[in-house]
Amino acid sequence: MAAAQGRLSDGTGGMDDGNGEDREGGRAAPAPFRAAVDALRTARLRPQIEIEPTPAPRRLAPYAYALEATVVDGDQDLADGRLVLLHDPAGHDAWHGTFRLVTLVRAELEQEMAVDPLLPDVCWSWLTGALQARGLTYGEPSGTVTRASSHHFGGLSERPASSQIEIRASWTPREGLGSVPDTAAHLASWCDLLAQVAGLPPAGPGDASVVTLPQRRGPQSR
Repeated sequence: MAAAQGRLSDGTGGMDDGNGEDREGGRAAPAPFRAAVDALRTARLRPQIEIEPTPAPRRLAPYAYALEATVVDGDQDLADGRLVLLHDPAGHDAWHGTFRLVTLVRAELEQEMAVDPLLPDVCWSWLTGALQARGLTYGEPSGTVTRASSHHFGGLSERPASSQIEIRASWTPREGLGSVPDTAAHLASWCDLLAQVAGLPPAGPGDASVVTLPQRRGPQSR
């Protein structure tokens, strides 16, 4: 299986691109944040998911670390997403904690799935179900599920209509020993969500409360 390790787009690895320093004073990141990032970088994931670090947003929290992932089947991309770990040692009123996980997940859909009125609720249940299936405790979940359709005209009229689902969400992971959340387990749950959105079968016994929509008829080309 692939590990959540890699190199940033600038050729550096580890905690570079502002992930390991205080952006105000250039100080080293606190130990809980370093431990949380180390857990992300060493997590073991299912082989269909390609994952690597990516530059983290700089304005959401004093410390941030980001990963991007693609669900791959052969030479086809089935879904993609981004997971950002935020940390504010002083705590954040809206988070009710010092850590926050923020995600974006996207995938193409068949037209009949895109018009299902229950689709947004089902997609949100995939997220919460993935966390619950691994026994994770979290708080203050929030997010949106957006579906969009594209229709082509003129010189593009031969292209078939397409639809996409997009899940944007954030939640506060429970902090454990040393005030460090189990980020590896949260990453694994996030990858479970990616796999489900992509239409892959579950890697193991799943949460019976999660509703599964039919798989797409065919993968999307890269």
